[in-house]
Amino acid sequence: MSDSSPLPPVRLRSEAELARDALATPLLSRAARLARWAGPDTRVGTAGELVEEQLPAAAEVLGLAGEDAAALASEAWRVAVDTGLVEIADEEEGTVTAGADLALLTSGSPHDVLRVWLDALETTLADASVPDLGDLVDAMDGGGEIDFSSLDWDPDAEADFLDGVLGNLYVLTVGEQGPGDSPVPLPALAASVIVPDDMGEPTNEVLEQVSDAMMRLDDQFRVLEPIGLVDFQPVDEALLTDDGEEPAAPVDETDVTRYGMVRLTPLGLFGMRTRLLEAGMTAPAVGELADKGADVLLDGTSAFPPAAAQAETEQWLARREPLAAARELLAAARGSDAGAPLRRLRCQQALSLVGADAEPALREVLDDAELGGLARVWLTERGAAQVPAPPESMVFWLTIDTVAAQLAAEGNSVELQALVEGLAAQHRGFFTTAWRVDHPATPEVLEAMGRLHPDKKVAKEARKAAFKARSQQGG
Repeated sequence: MSDSSPLPPVRLRSEAELARDALATPLLSRAARLARWAGPDTRVGTAGELVEEQLPAAAEVLGLAGEDAAALASEAWRVAVDTGLVEIADEEEGTVTAGADLALLTSGSPHDVLRVWLDALETTLADASVPDLGDLVDAMDGGGEIDFSSLDWDPDAEADFLDGVLGNLYVLTVGEQGPGDSPVPLPALAASVIVPDDMGEPTNEVLEQVSDAMMRLDDQFRVLEPIGLVDFQPVDEALLTDDGEEPAAPVDETDVTRYGMVRLTPLGLFGMRTRLLEAGMTAPAVGELADKGADVLLDGTSAFPPAAAQAETEQWLARREPLAAARELLAAARGSDAGAPLRRLRCQQALSLVGADAEPALREVLDDAELGGLARVWLTERGAAQVPAPPESMVFWLTIDTVAAQLAAEGNSVELQALVEGLAAQHRGFFTTAWRVDHPATPEVLEAMGRLHPDKKVAKEARKAAFKARSQQGG
């Protein structure tokens, strides 16, 4: 992901809802229970970890049993220490006391709770980047020290890999063309960080890298699910048989869900957005512009996909009276700068959400060269009486402005090509008049029409008109 281009806006739940989700996550709730259980008799090691003799009692407090109980209790304790739910009272004696942040989970604000959860998330992400415990044991030398060089493990590279995967999952989730709330197949997610964008058919070597990455992610998402970052369906263990060993049951290799499925939870979206912001990324959230002026709204939503722009605009309008909102939007839509056409398009889309109470504002701009065309469209669509017919110059100016806005919003899209074809077909001699339109974007629009129109004769007319327009503007 580039850190220079804004990400699609995310729709977040309220802080109160997210805080309830955070308190209900298995890992944070276990950490809080251990923090309340700890007392003067609790003993920890030099790194703040529970001593081995304490682990059975900690597991019992958490209601854990089985061979993983001690490891799960140790993990929860580490989160309690790292988040300040417990504090080491005496390093020499190894005793602990309740931390100042423990009270925040019951009496703090939702923001306080989420801050504690974010600290717990960072601890868990660090744990997820560490090799499997079995690999660590295998890497121990004769002196009981871990030989990290034998692990082929680069901590920074592993953390970067996981960050990249989670970043891609975030983009897939918030993007309007992505799966949204639906889970993403693990092979597709692994491929998104392994397979180059310009690669056609992946090579066997690349496919092997994707397979290895998929299995790393299977381990990592198992670690991340208890903190509430993701909902995860692990890889079907029937697929993990050793070479030459027959699976216990028939395997349907066409069933992609058996290869693992993952999605960010609502809490996970909040967590990822927070981390992206801290990393310097532009990661907007729907609703952030609701208390800003119309100029900020129109500029801010210019890069938003349509559904997100509408959601943001609806929240902005909900705080204002329709007539005042319409006047503010129209005033902000004026201008001859490069961003003005797209502002006017967003203004038109916003006004489509405003009721009849806004009519006086639209009538006030009927004679405005920049706004008169869209005002007539709005009034006509609502069946308003006595809407004056637009002069031809206004029709052509609005046409150029609309195509310029679509170019800025979508580039050379299929929809824009259809619009271009329709304009050339509906207006006989369109290009004879269009090049004279006094709009800053006229040359650019006519050049785009020349690129997009499939008829070579019409495309040539558009290019000639673009040349005349550029000459007229002195360029």
